[in-house]
Amino acid sequence: MKLNLLAGLFLLLACGILPLKAQNASSPVPPEAWEAYKAAFVDVSGRVIDTANGGISHSEGQGYGMLLAFLAGDRGGFERIWSFTRTELLIRDDGLVAWRWDPNSTPHVTDVNAASDGDLLISYALARAGRAWGHQPYLDSAQKIARAIGKALVIRDGSRLVLLPGVTGFTAKDRKDGPILNLSYWIFETFPVMAQLAPEIDWPNLSNAGLELLRQAQLGPAKLQPDWISAPAGAPVVAAEGFPAVFGYNSLRISLYLLRAGIRDTEILESYRRSWLIENGGNPAIVDIATGKVLEQLTDPGYRMLGASLACALNSAPIPVDLRRFEPTLYYPSTLFLLSWALVAERYPRCL
Repeated sequence: MKLNLLAGLFLLLACGILPLKAQNASSPVPPEAWEAYKAAFVDVSGRVIDTANGGISHSEGQGYGMLLAFLAGDRGGFERIWSFTRTELLIRDDGLVAWRWDPNSTPHVTDVNAASDGDLLISYALARAGRAWGHQPYLDSAQKIARAIGKALVIRDGSRLVLLPGVTGFTAKDRKDGPILNLSYWIFETFPVMAQLAPEIDWPNLSNAGLELLRQAQLGPAKLQPDWISAPAGAPVVAAEGFPAVFGYNSLRISLYLLRAGIRDTEILESYRRSWLIENGGNPAIVDIATGKVLEQLTDPGYRMLGASLACALNSAPIPVDLRRFEPTLYYPSTLFLLSWALVAERYPRCL
């Protein structure tokens, strides 16, 4: 029997399938899973590779990689990812990070616009690592980026503070239906840290505005948020023109961000619970906003882990056995898998 168990374990390891164990709060991402993630998506320079998007890198991926490295306790990996980010992407003159880097282009940075979710993730990861590891340069860099976010990406629209997706292209000056917003860029767990780094910005008000917008953007029969919305002050929230009117790959991470921040807003979470856990068998789905029709069910383990973590948080449902192992697939769902696992390990260990 022991030989059979060992043979099974070796087979899982050979296939890149790693059974996971509940981690302690100081290292909620299992190191063996992080090593598999690094092998699949992080090159030796510290570049996080989006394997479903032509092998490009972006500020979001660098921020995710830094956060996962911190949550796995990997100081060397964290520094490599930050080093690439600092030298290749932190090239704007306003303190923000250029969002897109393409290995097949010269120069490699093909869009110098910032992406607020990437900047938030990078600043947040730096701040958490700097404090946990006693490294002041990380804290200094975190503060510079946080202040730059507040100065360039947090604006007042009427009586409401909003988080712009980027520096250019999204305001009322840029578009007649502006501001154009992406509510999945509100990474709520970062805001208390941003408030400490850049207290001149009203981050609590920004967080509350994001929650209110999430309620207002529950559109169509499924009452789900479009990836991109038009939200002018004093006007109804609608799907933004020029973007697919779907609850898509962006918005499906909103539930994870809410739960990771400890926000259990039943009015918002109910739509995901109904769509994922009741109507689609635990699978998140791409949904057409106008009709409520499911366009695509997402069965990758990383997406299914979003549904499993939601069921855990709301109903104390155990994480399914087949999701208690990590096998890298594509960059984005694999990232969501590990962030969801960390959420459950930190806040809901009873589900493991």
